[in-house]
Amino acid sequence: MSEERITRRSLASPKTKESDWSRFDVLTDVDIEDAVTADLDAAPLADEAWFAQAAIVEPPLKEAVSIRLDKDVLAFFKTTSTRYQTRINAVLRAYMESELRSKR
Repeated sequence: MSEERITRRSLASPKTKESDWSRFDVLTDVDIEDAVTADLDAAPLADEAWFAQAAIVEPPLKEAVSIRLDKDVLAFFKTTSTRYQTRINAVLRAYMESELRSKR
């Protein structure tokens, strides 16, 4: 048996630590901007210029289909991700786009 302490939680189990929102509530916009600027991993703050050129991009609609795949192909995709259907779609899209580019 491992000596490492393992804590198991489920979505139904209560949280053990709550966030201290009082520290957040006292932050001003300048404090937040300074924190974002100082954090090299943070994305830049969106300003009016960003919103002026921003566009809403919606994913294409999907259609439910029934497709027969080889067992080993399906097993492979199921082991790579819980979203294996999305992964299969991405592979098919990459192939489609490659074919379309080569025909130009």
